[in-house]
Amino acid sequence: MSMFGGSSAAAKPDGSAIKDGTDASFVQDVIEASRQTPVIVDFWAPWCGPCRQLGPTIERVVKAARGAVRLVKINIDENPAIAGQMRVQSIPAVFAFKDGKPVDGFMGAQPESQVKAFVERLAGDSDVSAEADALVARGKESLRLGDLGGAAQDFAAALQIDPKNASALAGMARSYWLNGDLEGARGLLAGLAGKALDNPDVKSIKAAIALAEEGPKDAEALKALRARAEQDPEDLQARYDLARALAASGDFDGAAEHLLHIIARERDWQDGAARALLLKIFDAAGAGSTLATEGRKRLSALLFS
Repeated sequence: MSMFGGSSAAAKPDGSAIKDGTDASFVQDVIEASRQTPVIVDFWAPWCGPCRQLGPTIERVVKAARGAVRLVKINIDENPAIAGQMRVQSIPAVFAFKDGKPVDGFMGAQPESQVKAFVERLAGDSDVSAEADALVARGKESLRLGDLGGAAQDFAAALQIDPKNASALAGMARSYWLNGDLEGARGLLAGLAGKALDNPDVKSIKAAIALAEEGPKDAEALKALRARAEQDPEDLQARYDLARALAASGDFDGAAEHLLHIIARERDWQDGAARALLLKIFDAAGAGSTLATEGRKRLSALLFS
């Protein structure tokens, strides 16, 4: 017996891609129908603003799929039983069924691009890796612009599509780190092994976390170090200590400037300590970052001039 109950004597599907469903017709419209064609179920209510936003979008995308998927819309005010059995706690709630079982879903209104990707996955028309990589790229751009929330959303969406995407996981960890949650960032990376550890984005965030653990980060300590460096601009040890603190707090650009100043004054200061820290900062910023590419050029110019 199906977990959804209901009667198999419900009205027959009318053959259209979109229809209104009921508790009574759920087994026939969704469970049985999904054995032939994937079925999307949209739980909604007339009073729900986000539902009114999502509804036309998902209908438009389903129509554009030209029969590759079907959509069944269920008003939970009139049909609360199935929503209760599916543990729907907020709407809109969207579930995808295939071969009689729920296989995917999302909550809340989504932009059309993500709805389209959802439908394409269900229909088997999408390149999962390419789709996840596109979301990762957008997440990285959001990080560059300082939009931590938008970045985290894109990385989470990429992981939902491709849970083994190491760059997406690294991006989520970087979002945690930039938000001050060092433990959360460590936790996300703790289970990585094998090839994932060689991923450049994973290496980069691991380097950033290592730097965060190496120096003081609190405002008072940073203020004292800055005052000490400003008191005597040629006190290279003071500059180095300040650079470590800045790197620990995530200010890679500021740290790099102080380290380049040290190297310009004394190329092999403290057996190359400034150069070694600078290279760690380049790793933490990422090989393709402006800081790393431009900084390496400046470092080479100092070392080989």
